[in-house]
Amino acid sequence: MEVTVKNEKLNSWIKEIAELCQPDSIYWCDGSKEEYDRLMAMMAAAGGATVLTKRLNSFLFRTDPSDVARVEDRTFISTSSKDDAGPTNNWLSPADLKKTMSGLYKGCMKGRTMYVIPFSMGPIGSPISKLGVEVSDSPYVVCNMHMMTRVSSRIYDMLSAGEEFIPCLHSIGAPLEKGQKDALWPCAPIDKKYISHFPEENLIWSYGSGYGGNALLGKKCLALRIASAMARREGWMAEHMLILRLTNPAGRQYHVAAAFPSACGKTNLAMMTPTIPGWKCECIGDDIAWMKIGADGRLHAINPENGFFGVAPGTSYGTNPVAMDTVRENVIFTNCALTDDGDVWWEGMTDEVPAHLIDWKGRDWTPESREEAAHPNARFTARAAQCPVICKDWENPAGVPIDIFIFGGRRSGVVPLVSEAYNWDHGVFLGSTAASETTSANIGAVGNLRRDPFAMKPFCGYHMGDYFRHWLDMGDRLGGKAPRIFYVNWFRKSQDGMFLWPGFSDNSRVLKWMCERIDGKVGARETEIGLLPNDGDLDLSGLDVPEASMKELMRIDTAAWRDELPDIERHFAEFGNRIPERLLQQLQELKKRLG
Repeated sequence: MEVTVKNEKLNSWIKEIAELCQPDSIYWCDGSKEEYDRLMAMMAAAGGATVLTKRLNSFLFRTDPSDVARVEDRTFISTSSKDDAGPTNNWLSPADLKKTMSGLYKGCMKGRTMYVIPFSMGPIGSPISKLGVEVSDSPYVVCNMHMMTRVSSRIYDMLSAGEEFIPCLHSIGAPLEKGQKDALWPCAPIDKKYISHFPEENLIWSYGSGYGGNALLGKKCLALRIASAMARREGWMAEHMLILRLTNPAGRQYHVAAAFPSACGKTNLAMMTPTIPGWKCECIGDDIAWMKIGADGRLHAINPENGFFGVAPGTSYGTNPVAMDTVRENVIFTNCALTDDGDVWWEGMTDEVPAHLIDWKGRDWTPESREEAAHPNARFTARAAQCPVICKDWENPAGVPIDIFIFGGRRSGVVPLVSEAYNWDHGVFLGSTAASETTSANIGAVGNLRRDPFAMKPFCGYHMGDYFRHWLDMGDRLGGKAPRIFYVNWFRKSQDGMFLWPGFSDNSRVLKWMCERIDGKVGARETEIGLLPNDGDLDLSGLDVPEASMKELMRIDTAAWRDELPDIERHFAEFGNRIPERLLQQLQELKKRLG
């Protein structure tokens, strides 16, 4: 597609990148269905995509076994001062990193097409949205960006009118010599992979990986790492949060934004079907929230993404029927298993395990095989618009007003089912100390306690002590119109290791209590760690949870909480003199309450 864009910054950048990377041709994307279908047909003809005959317009990709997930140890925040990147980020100086990567980029697109992908994060034209342009040599990336962002020729018009954009450079790092046969999943070796962010310039450079958040640069790279730094400078918030709308039987709407580390049921909550009669849940987003203070003084949120990039294993009609209905057609599957009749399968999808599959590495698989059929991080990419419970206002340019923030983690003990923060500072303290026991989805040994503040540890694009301060500053600006803050733990276990709370759709009962707290319909009892529901205030109608289990779910073990204090102190000490004094004060107040 030939495009004329009257934007000097864009045109000079494209020229510079083309001279550096030396592609055979340049293609300017327009985001059309015809473009998507043509690229998919091209990849299928080359053997990189498998057409799924059982699902309309759906395809399966298998990556190289070395390119299956985000590579945190190859992800960099590059700022002038190392201290500004903070202790939670890998840092390299901009000069050194650019020198190394420029060497890798030299000639890296030989034999390939360079795609120019214009996209909007958030509804096109929303005052909360941002524009980006990703340059990539991967048609797989183009098709995924079609789903995950709003790729459109309208962006060119906006750029010609002088709109700013975030430049995102990506290459798989696999140049082709004349006559060389291409790999089915081309990528560079692990030690040559770089996912680099330059927040002082609003710039992203990625090299060597074709997978997920390493290559779809609108996702974690722009929507969180770069956006979090922009949000701090500009006075808004970019958070790793789902957004949902709850509607009670009287038609009153509540909007919830919630942050959880991995393996804590975030997508399940975003697409929940309440078990309480008359209550309705609608999904606005399952992963990221951008929020600005509106003219009414309240915090308004959009989902900057256009689709879902969800983990497939464990998703089923038992755990998340809405997600299963969302991926019936028009889906890109990555690293799932292939059935003999042309469908996908993954562990946990069905009770009955197929007798034969082609696994994610392209090998024959049977239930006797030693390895799993689908990779544990296998994914589906689908447009949010085809989710059965997508909210009619999910693309409202003004966003939705947030009533409730929820933080949480996976804890087998200590943390009760739900508590409410005493005030904004206490809520920020809860978010800043959020922790989860590690699972196979996390880094580290299973069962270890891992602090993941605001579920942002891998995604904050600057020093996290400054990030905590930004949360406190936003609370000061919001004043009495700030959302109320709650903390949940769906995963508390009995002494014999059984989950005490049914979870999934029954989590709506906990959310109902939060909404009733907002409306002043129920009280709460003060405890050492926060405000907890009074006996009888949680709606347990039709639920078979023994009274002893409910008592354990709500029990505050002060000795166990006192044992937790040294770990919180160590956690805060990591941020040195940038930890806000107000959070240290919250820690002292918790100590006093615990006695």
